[in-house]
Amino acid sequence: MTYTPDDLARINDNPLYRTIGIEVLSCADGDARSVMNPRPEVCWPTAGQPHGGILFTLIDTTTAFAALSTAEAGSGCATVDSGIQYAAPARHAPFRCEATTLRRTGRTVFVRAEILDAKNDIVALCQATFRILSRD
Repeated sequence: MTYTPDDLARINDNPLYRTIGIEVLSCADGDARSVMNPRPEVCWPTAGQPHGGILFTLIDTTTAFAALSTAEAGSGCATVDSGIQYAAPARHAPFRCEATTLRRTGRTVFVRAEILDAKNDIVALCQATFRILSRD
């Protein structure tokens, strides 16, 4: 499934993403990309550096959309497991997240992702498992 520009506009027009500074850029065929320009309110305890939980929200969001892009339109998903490794301090915004589906078996989807900073350095890595939920 490919998300259209209108789909992405609806996805990005929500209070959580606006508050944090997340924008989903693309989502198709098992891949998703997003960017985050963190707002000052989510940079704590160090000014200009988003809290680790904010980075986790970025990577969880992006991996979920990668998983959803393997499903039928209107499906949902739930995170079954997600492990994140923080490789470096998040000092140089904007932060770009790229996620790729590794495998889908039935309703279970395995996804890998990374967050890179403006200098193209890896800030965080993730491997996640999702369960596709039917529209019912």
